[in-house]
Amino acid sequence: MTQVQNGDNVHLHYTGTLRDGTTFDSSDGRDPLAFEVGSGQIIPGLDTAIPGMVVGDKKTVEVACTDAYGPINPEARQAIPREGIPDDIPLELGTQLQMQGPDGQVLPVVIVEVDEATVTLDANHPLAGQDLFFAIELVAINP
Repeated sequence: MTQVQNGDNVHLHYTGTLRDGTTFDSSDGRDPLAFEVGSGQIIPGLDTAIPGMVVGDKKTVEVACTDAYGPINPEARQAIPREGIPDDIPLELGTQLQMQGPDGQVLPVVIVEVDEATVTLDANHPLAGQDLFFAIELVAINP
């Protein structure tokens, strides 16, 4: 049987969970995820687990945070003056906003703290700092 190699285009079904078993993403009920192995299109820890698999293989992969979305970066949190936030923006914890970086790139942020003077925004990926677990099934290989 043909084994996956770097550069192959593959299709796989997956369920991603956290250490406590909470599902954070899944292809269940959707088309399988399609990507080129080794191209950097998915997190590194999952990408390196695919080579050697054959169609029909199933396995569980543990991906350390350093090979997923990285550790939490304290510098990605910033307290800004409340008056810097437009009045029509709700200042509730967990509210997701978009900011524009100095290069014009859109940056998703989440409100993580609010006090009388400041609003603290967090630009870390929501899964930063977390080890991830994936149950995967390889459904197709296109060399």
